Amino acid sequence: MKTNLKKAYALLLTLALVFSAVACSPVGSDGDQDQDKTPGVVENGATIGQGSKTFTMEVTDAEGATITFTVKTDEKTVGAALLALEVIAGDPGEYGLYVKTVNGTTVDYDTDGAYWAFYVDGAYATTGVDQTDITDGSTYAFKVEK
Repeated sequence: MKTNLKKAYALLLTLALVFSAVACSPVGSDGDQDQDKTPGVVENGATIGQGSKTFTMEVTDAEGATITFTVKTDEKTVGAALLALEVIAGDPGEYGLYVKTVNGTTVDYDTDGAYWAFYVDGAYATTGVDQTDITDGSTYAFKVEK
């Protein structure tokens, strides 16, 4: 009788351990970094984030429609701020973050030659979004181009 009771306790403890391990594991985590998350959509005129630095973000889609919103952050780079707020997503590459999705819109260069071009104060950027330090009050933009 004691042997059966010990086996039952051992089985219950094992099941409790397995259920605890499953319950504590992160759902959907496969080791990917945050830059693979699907970004959200920011409405025109919105202010997002919190922090001491403020910049304006413009997003122009393939049809030429532009929305503008304000970003507040304490991040160092534009890319870090937009990734943290899930406005952009992409893949890390040899030259920095290759932005594929901006404000919920994904473009695929391999399909139709379209890509997200990055601008700083109206000029085509000479650095990637993840390498561009935030200048308080500046305007940054992403535009779909071919």
